[in-house]
Amino acid sequence: SPRLLPGFVFCTMWTYWVLVPLCVVKVRAQFPRECVTPEILRSAQCCPSVFGQVNNPCGVNTGRGQCVPVRVDLRPHGPQYPHDGRDDRERWPFKFFNRTCQCNSNFSGYNCGRCRHGFTGLNCDQPVPVVRRNVMTLSPAEKRAFVNALDRAKRATHPDVVIATRRYEEVFGPDGNSTQFQNITVYNYFVWAHYYSVSKTFLGGGQPSFGGVDFSHEGPGFLTWHRYHLLQLERDMQDMLQDPGFALPYWDFAIGGNQCDICTDDLMGARSSFDDGAISSNSIFSRWQVICESVDDYDTLGTICNSTENGPIRRNPAGNVARPMVQKLPEPQDIKACLEVQDFDTPPFYSTSSESFRNTIEGYSVPEGIYDPIVRSLHNLAHLFLNGTGGTTHLSPNDPIFVLLHTFTDAVFDEWLRRHPGKSAVYPLENAPIGHNRHHNMVPFWPPVSNAEMFATAPENLGYSYEAEWPARPITLTEIITIAVVAALIVVAIIFTVTTCIVRTSSNKTEGRQPLLGEQYQCYDDQDSRHNDKTQSVV
Repeated sequence: SPRLLPGFVFCTMWTYWVLVPLCVVKVRAQFPRECVTPEILRSAQCCPSVFGQVNNPCGVNTGRGQCVPVRVDLRPHGPQYPHDGRDDRERWPFKFFNRTCQCNSNFSGYNCGRCRHGFTGLNCDQPVPVVRRNVMTLSPAEKRAFVNALDRAKRATHPDVVIATRRYEEVFGPDGNSTQFQNITVYNYFVWAHYYSVSKTFLGGGQPSFGGVDFSHEGPGFLTWHRYHLLQLERDMQDMLQDPGFALPYWDFAIGGNQCDICTDDLMGARSSFDDGAISSNSIFSRWQVICESVDDYDTLGTICNSTENGPIRRNPAGNVARPMVQKLPEPQDIKACLEVQDFDTPPFYSTSSESFRNTIEGYSVPEGIYDPIVRSLHNLAHLFLNGTGGTTHLSPNDPIFVLLHTFTDAVFDEWLRRHPGKSAVYPLENAPIGHNRHHNMVPFWPPVSNAEMFATAPENLGYSYEAEWPARPITLTEIITIAVVAALIVVAIIFTVTTCIVRTSSNKTEGRQPLLGEQYQCYDDQDSRHNDKTQSVV
């Protein structure tokens, strides 16, 4: 199990939670640059002052936030990972930091110096609409602006974040005082975070690294992890563009057929005329270089991917002739079927789960929800259809189509949450793969954010929304019964009303034939007889 530092306090639900005094950084990234000095790393605490002020950690003097212990969930994970105590990512962020800024109200950031997603203003009290739209509906100018923004993010050094290039035991360098961190660009950090979440566990020299671990796929956290991953990129790009309303668009990949409709030079790049696996030289993306490609070195030497760029993006949509199943995109009816799956996830909360919405949208089940080891559908199928960089898990975000593919996957997730309220209890508290329990902090995000925090509808809770049309929701048995009962009551009411009118009409005709002098007495006589005969209607 991870080392216990002095001052660790077990709190409510003693056997399941630990408050860790290390530094989880209130930033949406690996580590803030100002928290990676040897002194701060050894203090295991990262609570910087806001706006460069002295002695104002987390903006505590202005009510923005406070420095608190980090909470780590200790509930057991599933059996897929048998090497407890060997990986820096276990019980994240236990190995690196144990105190962080906890921000109040709509403040956020590693020092509570910025606004929560969807808000702006000096006091972060002005809502800003962040609406994600179908990329195919954008105007030519909007498409151009989005492509240029991605390219700028690929080249712009991240203003706050640096990445670790060594495991914790080597992070202080050979002399014990040279911390092993590097700068990285905004977009390459997005790539790096995904790589870090799926990388193998290094077990030491001479031993093969363990590959049966994945903190962001094949478990309940697949959707919540990628949701926060996108939020992080979207917010970084908002800061870069100085536009709090900037929103990532989505690619509706459920169009069927073997054509990539976004693979055009005005969007994500057409196919090269000279190399079927390359991007057209008319596209900005033909000049992009990938990172985190040298997995053999990482696994053998125990190093971590750095920001070194290698070769170009490879992509050949529908070009995998060896696997005809992945030569066509998902169909529109696949989304309809997927949204009808009732449970968010089911035991064993893994890629073998059946009748699981999560496993269905991830693509290990048929769209109707039944697990099939041969099938690759929806999200998985869209990745494999790209047939290149975008179809290789540890490299896939290098292809910017990844962004559009996952925003659509997140949109389907959000629609499912809307259609199935009250299903949060289905998200497992324990025994999911490591990193995937409900209250596990997601690797490697800072500040620590749990899967549970992302398991909520986006417009009401996360500061963004989707402009999308969805297949009509089927009527449930309960709704059919309710409709039938209401219809029956309406029919009864109509019959009752018609019968009453007939009776009144008949009564009026009878009264019209009686002598006028006896009319008032006849009336009393009717009332008396009605009081004496309890079975007669008094209508």
